[in-house]
Amino acid sequence: MAQPREYQTLLSAVVLGVALVAAAAVGSCAVTRIKAAQQTITVTGSAKKQIRSDMVIWRGWIAHQSSDLRIAYADLRQSMAVLRRYLEEKGVPADQIVETSIQTYALHPMSDSGMETSEIVGYRLQQGVEIRSADVDGITRISREATELIDQGVALESGAPEYLYTKIQDIKVEMLAAAARDAKLRAEQIADATGNEIGSVRSARMGVLQITPAYSVEVSDYGINDTSSLEKDITAVVSMEFEIQ
Repeated sequence: MAQPREYQTLLSAVVLGVALVAAAAVGSCAVTRIKAAQQTITVTGSAKKQIRSDMVIWRGWIAHQSSDLRIAYADLRQSMAVLRRYLEEKGVPADQIVETSIQTYALHPMSDSGMETSEIVGYRLQQGVEIRSADVDGITRISREATELIDQGVALESGAPEYLYTKIQDIKVEMLAAAARDAKLRAEQIADATGNEIGSVRSARMGVLQITPAYSVEVSDYGINDTSSLEKDITAVVSMEFEIQ
């Protein structure tokens, strides 16, 4: 018969052994659960739609200079009146023609060393107009034809039109939903190829919208909002993680 001290030592060893076996079993189950939880697939879906700008912004500038500030101002006002009349005759409503503030620059002669002197020999005055309109085609045409004012003595500098699409928010949800459907389809195809099925969505992350010239492949992490093109592509991207069953 074992002595009491020896019995206690034997009992402790047995208890420790059982505890280690139990811990190993629990650890094995935990690893199994972790591995099962890691059976996921992450895919990126996208959707693209072509849109046509529904608003245009056009700007034009006129400048006059003279040794006499008053003459430069009078000439500028006369040219601006001709420009406004021209635009109204082209069908632009008067309340859409916004005149910018007049900018005045003093003209200085150059010294023999090529530096401007403090002497003032004249003034250059510049003023512009800005038009924001839903008549995209009409204002685009004016931006191309307005230089014909040169024949009337008005030296107009015509800027390139800016094209905007004002209904982005209306189609944003639609585009993101289409991108999510594309992501799910990709996940299903990948899972099917490996003999699996996808389960519930673990996570979803929406990318920024890309508004680019039509047929462009340009992308940016911060998103693109093209204003140079009448016809545009809007692209939505969604990254989704699915469980694998």
